[in-house]
Amino acid sequence: IVLLPLLYTIGLSPFEYILWTPQDIHFLWFQNYAALFHDSTFGVSVVHTVLWIVGVIVLQFLLGLATALLLNRQFFWQGIARSLILIPWITPSVITALMWRWMYDGNTGVINEILASLGIIHTFIPWLAGATTALPSIMVALMWQGFPFFAIMILAGLQTIRPEYYEAAEVDGASSLRKFFSITLPLLSPVILTTLLLRTIWVANSFDVIFIMTGGGPGYTTYTIPLYSYLQAYKTLNFGYASTLAVAMTVVVGLIVVMYVIRILKTEDTLS
Repeated sequence: IVLLPLLYTIGLSPFEYILWTPQDIHFLWFQNYAALFHDSTFGVSVVHTVLWIVGVIVLQFLLGLATALLLNRQFFWQGIARSLILIPWITPSVITALMWRWMYDGNTGVINEILASLGIIHTFIPWLAGATTALPSIMVALMWQGFPFFAIMILAGLQTIRPEYYEAAEVDGASSLRKFFSITLPLLSPVILTTLLLRTIWVANSFDVIFIMTGGGPGYTTYTIPLYSYLQAYKTLNFGYASTLAVAMTVVVGLIVVMYVIRILKTEDTLS
């Protein structure tokens, strides 16, 4: 299911294979890969992909960490809160994208309605049609969908920390902030690094939310490498170049994974 399509994609990447003219298949060696460096759309997609990964992961991590710290406290509806927090995570991506697209609507969107009623804006903003607002708006949507994963994983890590550590810190007069940075974060680092690795892989390869919300527009302002590869394959039917884009993305994500794994192993050696 995974290996054969992967090998097929790698094998297809050196070819000129356009489905409009399937009889004209030419072996190009590394010309498709060389074309990446002269493709301005690819350059834009790389920049957006980096911004997309870093922005979404940072937002999801910060919101997930704050949520986990709140859910780790004792309150009477704690069980219900822990269940409700999963709603964004279990919502299908198509529904998430459509919901947020309607919320961002420049004419009838609820986000504009709320901001206008609070006096923050005086004219409705076309969030998904603006060159400077489209990509950040989609980042917020994916942040909402993915932060429960961070929250649940970090919450599980918090529950493994022995309370004796905090009791000893209180005896020494440590503040809450000091305990957080000296006890909580160091002991959570293996969980955080593993969660960051998994979410980085998923976010880097995701394009469905972008495709449904903007289709890559306006212009090329929300293009990422996975979306560009998909559009090359299923819009222009240029499967050879689309495979090259997919292989390039796989190499980049693979390097990120290797660096993460090395970091995780070093962290485990330090803790042991």
